[in-house]
Amino acid sequence: MRTPFTLRLLQSTPRAGWIALAIFAAITWIGVPVAHAVLPDAHPLHLSAYTVSLLGKILCYMVVAVAMDLIWGCAGILSLGHGLFFALGGYAFGMYLMRQIGHDGSYGADLPDFMVFLDWKELPWYWAGSDSFLRALLLAVAAPALVAFVFGWFAFRSRIKGVYFSIITQALTYAAMLLFFRNETGFGGNNGFTDFKRILGYSITSPEMRATLFALSAALLVASLVLGRYLVTSRFGRVLASIRDAESRVMFIGYNPLHYKLFMWTLSAVLCGLAGALYVPQVGIINPSELSPANSIEIAVWVAVGGRGTLVGAVLGAGIVNLAKSWFTMSFPEYWPFFLGFLFIAVTLYLPDGVVGLWRKLRAKRKGAPPIAPVPAQPKSAVEARKDTSSPMSPQIESNRISAAKGARA
Repeated sequence: MRTPFTLRLLQSTPRAGWIALAIFAAITWIGVPVAHAVLPDAHPLHLSAYTVSLLGKILCYMVVAVAMDLIWGCAGILSLGHGLFFALGGYAFGMYLMRQIGHDGSYGADLPDFMVFLDWKELPWYWAGSDSFLRALLLAVAAPALVAFVFGWFAFRSRIKGVYFSIITQALTYAAMLLFFRNETGFGGNNGFTDFKRILGYSITSPEMRATLFALSAALLVASLVLGRYLVTSRFGRVLASIRDAESRVMFIGYNPLHYKLFMWTLSAVLCGLAGALYVPQVGIINPSELSPANSIEIAVWVAVGGRGTLVGAVLGAGIVNLAKSWFTMSFPEYWPFFLGFLFIAVTLYLPDGVVGLWRKLRAKRKGAPPIAPVPAQPKSAVEARKDTSSPMSPQIESNRISAAKGARA
């Protein structure tokens, strides 16, 4: 009898994992919204708008890190272009936010301010329906999914992998950045989209909307972790891990790696697009700098710091790096690139399994598990050495040979 999907989904995450997710959900869905929107400003537990926006931004980054871990840690495909999918989702939802400004813009026109400034007379065709919330969500999913599917189909079908695949994804992101910088594309040029006013008629800067966006970001992170855990522990995940370790052998036994890699690649892009859609209203701006190749490389650093192939390590890595980045950019902004480079080198040399790997080693040592040491080689006797150099034979042949030798001596 086939196990129902719901039961398999629940069984994929251990009990300790569900407890951790429940605690996280209670904090992000109840604790933070209450501390921000209910408690007065003078209360010691009150969270400011800046803090909630910063934490919401980091939650979106954590979703992107999980998406990267699914394709890099589980499938062995290092992408240096996930910033493209993140930005596509952000721009798709940013179009809706720009339409919601209405006549409250600087020019009081029906068109977005940047279009009025560039003397545009009407909206481009691809802006049609951009004032619909549901269409914006659909576009935030469909745009990165379509780009990822088309690109992945040709790349995986051609069996491009390794460093070549990474270079191509980075080149694709860089080309998109140059495209979005152009004013005639209709995406705001180098200024991008900003000065958002409302979502579904509610002020985007109100404490209630800010808390809602934060809670939705946390919900997306929980859903990404649960779905990722289910896929990794399922038969699909085992096949994908086999493709990562020995793709030729998997093809030999009858599996087509294209379908598995393409599905995980497209799903990873969709998660990035949804994270970008939640990121834009919380930060208040989206511009081509999000497509910078350095941003995509930084996503890989998050996963490496936390621990590749663990999912929860990607979340920890994104949190650690971005909290450190927030502190450095406020206190020592000129030293942040040096710290990031040092962190990446240190993790590569001394923490190849990331923070999660270090925690597992410390936990094993605390439990008193003896270290696994190689068994020293024992010296061989002359007889054993002679047997090793002789050709292999069955015990019966060896016995007949010894008997014949004894008869010859007699």
